[in-house]
Amino acid sequence: MLAISWSGLILISCLVQSSDMPQINIPNLDKAVHAFFHFVFTSLWFLFFKNQLKSTTISKPLSIAFGFSVLFGIGIEILQALFTMTRSADVFDVVANITGATVAVIGIILIDKYYKKDTINSEN
Repeated sequence: MLAISWSGLILISCLVQSSDMPQINIPNLDKAVHAFFHFVFTSLWFLFFKNQLKSTTISKPLSIAFGFSVLFGIGIEILQALFTMTRSADVFDVVANITGATVAVIGIILIDKYYKKDTINSEN
């Protein structure tokens, strides 16, 4: 439920008219927000897919979550170009989305390796 809610928040935030959003003049802040959105998006969907697939490894749910994040981000950019008047598609937003998703993947892999190492050490 949390993954779906987060996805809805991203969708609404990215499709609302930009004139309705507060204006903050920090260079590239929107790229950092995109990266953060997709970091959380990928992490939450990874947990969802890991649970639903009852996977004992992280590779399949992590690949699905990463791919879903990338496609979702591209889809939003297309929707912005087609259905909004004050927003436009931006390749650099997609790059920021992929960056956030990649950082999530790296973080999940590192956490997984740490817990596997910790489990092995506690068994000895």
